[in-house]
Amino acid sequence: MADAAELSARLTSALAEAGDLTPEWRGPFEKVPRHRFIPDTVWVEDGDRLVPVHRADDETAWLELCYANDFVITQVDDGDPAGPGQVGHEITSSASRPDVVARMLAALQVEPGMAVLEIGTGTGWNAALLAERLGADNVTSVEVDPAVADHARRVLWQASYQVRVAAGDGAEGYPACAPFDRVIATVAADRVPHTWAQQTRPGGRVLVPWATDFHNGALVSFLVARDGTMRGRIVDNVAFMRLRDQRGKRASLDRDVRDVGGARRSFTGLHPYDVVGEYDASLAVGLRVPRCKLIVTHDDGGAYTVWLVDPWSGSWASLEAAPGAERFPVRQSGDRDLWQEVEDAYRWWNGLDRPSADRWGLTVTPEGQHLWLDSEDHRIDR
Repeated sequence: MADAAELSARLTSALAEAGDLTPEWRGPFEKVPRHRFIPDTVWVEDGDRLVPVHRADDETAWLELCYANDFVITQVDDGDPAGPGQVGHEITSSASRPDVVARMLAALQVEPGMAVLEIGTGTGWNAALLAERLGADNVTSVEVDPAVADHARRVLWQASYQVRVAAGDGAEGYPACAPFDRVIATVAADRVPHTWAQQTRPGGRVLVPWATDFHNGALVSFLVARDGTMRGRIVDNVAFMRLRDQRGKRASLDRDVRDVGGARRSFTGLHPYDVVGEYDASLAVGLRVPRCKLIVTHDDGGAYTVWLVDPWSGSWASLEAAPGAERFPVRQSGDRDLWQEVEDAYRWWNGLDRPSADRWGLTVTPEGQHLWLDSEDHRIDR
């Protein structure tokens, strides 16, 4: 069985060969072993449950999780597992996928000597990579969960990276060390805090995973102007957990789907994959349909069901997709016709000539934020 050094080298080589890891970041990846930052207890998904994996019980399995090109669940239920035997129900902190970490660091366009603010310390691995290239004195990281912050600070210092790790609300940044040349968020935001622009030097860059209730997967790279306005475009597809004060409500089929027998029934000829499986379409739908959570359940034989849930109002919709079908049964319940809203949003996007993700832009000012297509002259109201 491969040891940690071999697993780390294998992962680094794979990332480089895939084009995710750029030459300037290969050195830090080789020098900063990921497993040193992963807690001794992590969790894996088992159906609806999150089951713990303890390093002390199975170090081989734990190491393989550390060096897979996948996210690692490092906290459940805000640190207090709800089930017996530390079984959890909701992921509340994780170590990001290594390929996503590599692509985001490349997109940050940082140079040695620049000062960087990281929003969301997590395990501390990303902060260590930054510190390896920039120097620990140039890296400040903010983590909302005090226990997570304590772990990251301890392992960073043990690895000789004396990064400043502050426990606090990342939406507020860290004014004591501002201004920064770069800000990188490893948590998603729907409403991007203008505070981050205020703490960035003019000409600096702010990198933010941007999410809607329907779609989580847009990385926006902002440039900060002299007046503090930041304008950016979508540059990648990444998914992160939300800032804690923007979590909203979690959708649950068991809790939120009610009155199935009384649901309104219809059919649609629009294939659900065209809406939820195509990245550009799903992104556009999320821009137009607020408070709509997407859940997909799979059945035997390749069939699946798309669920749309509004946990705020109790409205829901479902669409059943069978292999080879050309018409799909729809059920809708509550004050909103959620599938109709989604289908209308898809046709709106189609009418715009199906713009790809990189054509969308976002501007953030002290007064709020607005969306645009291709240029700010084509502002889109959400």
